[in-house]
Amino acid sequence: MPAPFTGGCLCGAIRYEVGTEPVAFALCHCRDCQYVSGGEPAAVVIVPRDALKITKGSPKGFTVTGDSGKHVTRKFCAECGTPLFSDVEANPAIWVVKAGSMDDPSWLKPGLIVYTASAQPWAHMDPALPQFAKTPG
Repeated sequence: MPAPFTGGCLCGAIRYEVGTEPVAFALCHCRDCQYVSGGEPAAVVIVPRDALKITKGSPKGFTVTGDSGKHVTRKFCAECGTPLFSDVEANPAIWVVKAGSMDDPSWLKPGLIVYTASAQPWAHMDPALPQFAKTPG
């Protein structure tokens, strides 16, 4: 996997760099991710917190309470609306990067599917991947 990798928003107002390989790549079917993605699961890359550096701009955040009872703040571009990453209070050691914001996500291969209990009946889920009704662990 390429490291470092870079990404940003559609309009170019926000740019970031991740200095290490992802810990995991998952497809998330939770209702919040469905809203953010427009209906499909969110393709998310888990990276260590200290590996993500914002190199241009300042994303806006929207905070909700997750299943853990702790906050999840989704960061996005205030200009074009591109979803960028999530800050998960329940796991402060990571960032959850939206794969669609990466400059080249073509090398990613999903490793698991989460929140299958919230998936829409029409959602395709690869039966070869590990699947979890919520998040594992």
